[in-house]
Amino acid sequence: MTTQPAEQFLSSAKAAVTELNTMATTTMAGFEKLVELNMATAKSALADAAEQMQAGFAAKAPQDMASMAAFAQPMADKAAAYGRAVAGIVTETGTALSKAAEGKFADVQAQAVANIEAAMKHAPAGSETAVAAFKNALATSQTAVATAQAQAKQAVETAGKSFAAATDMAVKASKSASKAK
Repeated sequence: MTTQPAEQFLSSAKAAVTELNTMATTTMAGFEKLVELNMATAKSALADAAEQMQAGFAAKAPQDMASMAAFAQPMADKAAAYGRAVAGIVTETGTALSKAAEGKFADVQAQAVANIEAAMKHAPAGSETAVAAFKNALATSQTAVATAQAQAKQAVETAGKSFAAATDMAVKASKSASKAK
């Protein structure tokens, strides 16, 4: 008996662990970007709040307080920019993970098909119907996975476009509201 299947399994397992490590590293890099963005945003928001409070304390007349409304538009712009930055980080990280997963899934799938084909060559006589049914089920599952991947990719793209459109609408609404005052 040969050790080739065991060696193939070990090789595949090592490759899978390496790929999982790469995907975990990609995920952590995206998380780090989000943390850095959140820290920068928090610092900026704190500085803006301090500036607004100082302006409020410096107000001597009610009309001086009205000038504080001018802070609303820059805050809306910053919120929109933050939203776009988060969407960009999430999209970038998701795209990198999807590409890695798709490539590895295709490799694993091809290897599995090759292993199954090799095993089926040694199937006992009379099992041709079962082998044909198994091959048909395998082909059907491959088609289903490809369809699911395409739908997931389309959903991510649609969500990104919707988020960008909503952010732009919010900024325009904020600008219209501040001009109306």
